[in-house]
Amino acid sequence: MKLYYKPGVCSLAPHIVLREAGLAFSLEKVDPAAGRTASGQDFLAINPNGYVPAFEVEPGFVLTEGPAIMQYIADQAPEAKLAPANGTAERYRLQSWLNFITSEIHKGFSPLLKPGTPAEAKTQFKELLARRFDYVAQHLARQDYLLDGGFSVADAYLFVTTGWSGFVGIELERWSALVAFRERIQTRPAVQAAMRAEGLIK
Repeated sequence: MKLYYKPGVCSLAPHIVLREAGLAFSLEKVDPAAGRTASGQDFLAINPNGYVPAFEVEPGFVLTEGPAIMQYIADQAPEAKLAPANGTAERYRLQSWLNFITSEIHKGFSPLLKPGTPAEAKTQFKELLARRFDYVAQHLARQDYLLDGGFSVADAYLFVTTGWSGFVGIELERWSALVAFRERIQTRPAVQAAMRAEGLIK
């Protein structure tokens, strides 16, 4: 199994999940702007959309889109309890959180990271993200993780996406429960290992 990634972006979430799952895998860095991988492959031949993550399960079977990749990984290591069993109410709660994070938080950062977005528009997008953070923080004020059963793939995804806040001028200190959540997640050995492997920490 191989994860195609770019340091610090959304591909960090499945990278963390792979390490949490204890599965054997390899990494290949991608330059999406150039459309090439570190070994010189045409990345568009791997993922025609041109963005990471892409996850090669085996030759000819490549998954794209972080939430799908993370659920696949979790299902390969059920003993790690990174996702509730398929068909259960908790699995649907997990999918609800993954959809919320991908559509309301992950994509909410996109216009803020584009230099051409007008300042007035950026202010509006920051206000929208703040409302989403209000919702998440209220939930995390009641429990340590997004799901009742403990750490899941959704927590890895939330950790990664909220980590972009400083790059766009959003101070997380106003959401103490979210700050405490991030501190909890960052101390996990798998998270430390993934961040170290991507050169994000020493």
